[in-house]
Amino acid sequence: MEKELRVIISGGGTGGHIFPAVSIANAIKAKYPSAKIQFVGALGRMEMQRVPAAGYDIKGLPICGFDRKHLLKNIAVLFKIWKSERMAKKIVKDFKPMVAVGVGGYASGPTLNVCASMGIPCLIQEQNSYAGVTNKLLAKKASKICVAYEGMERFFPADKIIMTGNPVRQNVVDATISKEDARVKFGLDPNKKTILLVGGSLGARTINESMRQHLDKVKSADVQFIWQTGKYYNAEMTQAVKDFGDIPNLKVLDFISDMGAAYQAADLVISRAGASSISEFCLIGKAVILVPSPNVAEDHQTKNAMALVDKDAAIYVKDADAPDMLLDKALEIVHDDAKLASLTENIKKLGLKDSADVIANEVVKLAWGKQ
Repeated sequence: MEKELRVIISGGGTGGHIFPAVSIANAIKAKYPSAKIQFVGALGRMEMQRVPAAGYDIKGLPICGFDRKHLLKNIAVLFKIWKSERMAKKIVKDFKPMVAVGVGGYASGPTLNVCASMGIPCLIQEQNSYAGVTNKLLAKKASKICVAYEGMERFFPADKIIMTGNPVRQNVVDATISKEDARVKFGLDPNKKTILLVGGSLGARTINESMRQHLDKVKSADVQFIWQTGKYYNAEMTQAVKDFGDIPNLKVLDFISDMGAAYQAADLVISRAGASSISEFCLIGKAVILVPSPNVAEDHQTKNAMALVDKDAAIYVKDADAPDMLLDKALEIVHDDAKLASLTENIKKLGLKDSADVIANEVVKLAWGKQ
């Protein structure tokens, strides 16, 4: 009889790291219901709420990133790294994992370093087309590296790379609601063209400003809009709409829990270019305008976007240009049925199915020593 499967999963910081981590854990539990899974995250980051909400235990490390503008503050950062390494060592010794999974983000550094030093096999999952700093540093110690884009051998040893795609939220892929019913669910006309605007889990000021500055065009457009502002911007944007007056073809929300229905309702999506979002668009075949965030490490969102744009699978609008041109570009494309169809066809070719399952199989193989 095989012994109990024990897996440690580390990383986080954004929804783009947390969704895949939880999806991998769920896929492992589906195969081995008795498996023990321990998450390790960074204190004060999103994973400390999201992971327990998904039903898993998480322990937090006091780790944070280097401050490139205020170099003296990095003395405190170095102390936090040292303390995190010590705490990670205790977590690993107490939990006794058979395999470790790193999904990127600050916490995965000390956790996987400790695991590798103790001879525990490590797998890292890189969501983006441009590898993150933590994963690049961990690559030498990893047994397997799961990626979602071609050409990742420029960052990682080619013999360790497995093309798996990114795990995505299951309720997005499994949505069965019709386009018409989805629109009705959002209080909209079931037969009218619809544009969905989303800015990631926290919202995006540029996308919001692109709407707020052109509410007159929004109202006069022969199109409906579902606008997710993000909680940080919701009060400001809702007030702007209220001050403008009644806009019956616009639905403003701070957060959309059923993204599967929102995507179904939309003919066209406007979004940031986070790796998880892009993977969802590829799997469901959704025409999209990408407005990459310029405020991310190594400008990786632009690189994510261009991997699609180069294959005519998405439209790119630069963040700085968006307030002036994004809405006009969206209205032009949503009325061009041939362009919508070609975007849908091309993006669907890039989707990799069952990513969480494929990665879970690799994790289990490492745990049982079957590399």
